[in-house]
Amino acid sequence: MNGNRETILVVDDVPDNIDVLVGILREDYRVIFATNGPDALATAQRQKPDLILLDVMMPGMSGFEVCTRLKHDIRTRDIPVIFITALSEFRDEEKGLGLGAVDYLHKPSHPAVVMQRVRVHLQLHNQNRALEDKVRERTRDLEQSRIEIVRRLGRAA
Repeated sequence: MNGNRETILVVDDVPDNIDVLVGILREDYRVIFATNGPDALATAQRQKPDLILLDVMMPGMSGFEVCTRLKHDIRTRDIPVIFITALSEFRDEEKGLGLGAVDYLHKPSHPAVVMQRVRVHLQLHNQNRALEDKVRERTRDLEQSRIEIVRRLGRAA
């Protein structure tokens, strides 16, 4: 992240689509972009965005393939992915969500809807991270308590 601003990776092969999304998001977020699947994967691994907006129909590597690879890579699997695409068939949406995307928006999307979906998914992602941190901390505390109990029992025997 850049300061307190969360980073959004926009992935689309059409520059006008990137410009629209950057225009919607740039006041509230740091926005980076990629124009193809391989660049998206490299950027996600290198810059660890907080959320990815991903087109489906791209030459060479589809957004579905990008999402699959992101979700199978330990470095990127926890990054929320929102598909934003012209594909509006139920099967496409089902496939995208089945691959691990947290949402699926149809183009053209209203700017207010894009902003709200991004906000909601970032809030949920941040809440999940905070809960995971608390669980890890509590697990460490319990393990320390268990070790101390075992030591005391060992001394008493």
